[in-house]
Amino acid sequence: MSAPREGARRVLVIDDAEGVRGYLANLLELRGYAVDTAEDGRRGLALIEGGAAPDVVLLDVMMPGQGGLETLRSIRDFDPSLPVVMLSVVGSTQTIVEAMQQGAADYLNKPFQEEELEAALQSVLERRALQSERDRLAGEIVAHGESVVWGSESMRAVRALLEQVADTDVTMLIQGESGVGKEIVARTAHELSPRRERPFVKVNCAALPADLLESELFGYEKGAFTGAGGRKYGKFELAHTGTIFLDEIGEMSPALQAKLLQVLQDGEFTRLGGNREIRVDVRVLCATNRRLPEMVREGSFREDLYFRLNVVSVTIPPLRERREEIPALVDSFLRRFAARYEKPVTRLSPALAEELSRYAFPGNVRELENLIKRVVVLENDELILSELRRAGRGRSRSAALRALIEGLEESAGALPLREVGRRAAQEAEREAIDRVLHHTHWNRKQAAKLLGVSYKTLLQKIRDCGLEQE
Repeated sequence: MSAPREGARRVLVIDDAEGVRGYLANLLELRGYAVDTAEDGRRGLALIEGGAAPDVVLLDVMMPGQGGLETLRSIRDFDPSLPVVMLSVVGSTQTIVEAMQQGAADYLNKPFQEEELEAALQSVLERRALQSERDRLAGEIVAHGESVVWGSESMRAVRALLEQVADTDVTMLIQGESGVGKEIVARTAHELSPRRERPFVKVNCAALPADLLESELFGYEKGAFTGAGGRKYGKFELAHTGTIFLDEIGEMSPALQAKLLQVLQDGEFTRLGGNREIRVDVRVLCATNRRLPEMVREGSFREDLYFRLNVVSVTIPPLRERREEIPALVDSFLRRFAARYEKPVTRLSPALAEELSRYAFPGNVRELENLIKRVVVLENDELILSELRRAGRGRSRSAALRALIEGLEESAGALPLREVGRRAAQEAEREAIDRVLHHTHWNRKQAAKLLGVSYKTLLQKIRDCGLEQE
């Protein structure tokens, strides 16, 4: 057993052939890995259970006694997150499929090139590091959600629905405006399910063009296209036995919708450039801020896929309808960002707290989070308070104009057309003057110049409109 090296990734080689063990140990140590070896499955398991803590296992398929596939099952039972790369001279499709279904991270046929082995190790180690970071963030999000996000009656109803279907593998469609907390709901659905110890993999369907999204979801084989220098595992394979969360599902192209439908129906797909069917066991959760029924009517979203996804529908209300959550969210964000940026934990000024209590939050929880982050980083909330007041005035003026127009429409014929024009023009003029004054920080001379009127005329209109500087 080689001595650990500072910061080195540890590889456990389990192979009954002494020559293979020695060759791999020397090769990997020269490449900077720390290596342990075991001559059979039982010894390998004993090392793992005894605290050897490898980062990846190289496991021979054909061994006397406890074979490779049986050893793989035992390793997965002990530590589902430990990646295992199978090695064997037996390259039958059935053996490969069985190994992958048992949770193997990769499969190499002997003899293999050193570059193949290095590529496989780098791939599985990168995936494990990425999953560890996801798990850490998921823990933060779910812990945050447990104490804060479920504080309103409407969100407690959402959680009750998640608990009701917790033991099932039904697909779920999570709907709501941007920033309301759809990912928290998806992660909570995963944490409440029997798959909680398995991977949770998120894919933002709006972040990539269709061709790149397909390779991200389903992977590709070496040589599938220019630049495909090796095999890439897709997100569905990474999510095997766990949950995949497809965010912004409404942005997926029709061609990719058809392939997704096949996975939902059969649990099978092929990598780009491949011809072997890959079977996965994955629960699918989706989210969107778009109206999928309208997209179905327009023909931009498949009706059969919509019905497949919409087995359980969860609608998350916007933050403006869950205002009772705001104080707890603010406190949570203040503490989190104070710790992250090593700032003192402070409270919001009464003026800002009051403004937040009536602010409309078009960006929902995400907007509130970013506002509090700025308060913590700047250690001053005056700038944020000023911005919120300007935004609030702008929305109230716009709302007043819309209300006036709606009122005039309802009273059509009751007022002379000239009066209709005068009232609409007056309200539009009031909003324009108010915005320019706040843009110039109430510099009336500059505002008059921008509006194309004399200074005296502007002063008169400010009085007529009842505008006042704070």
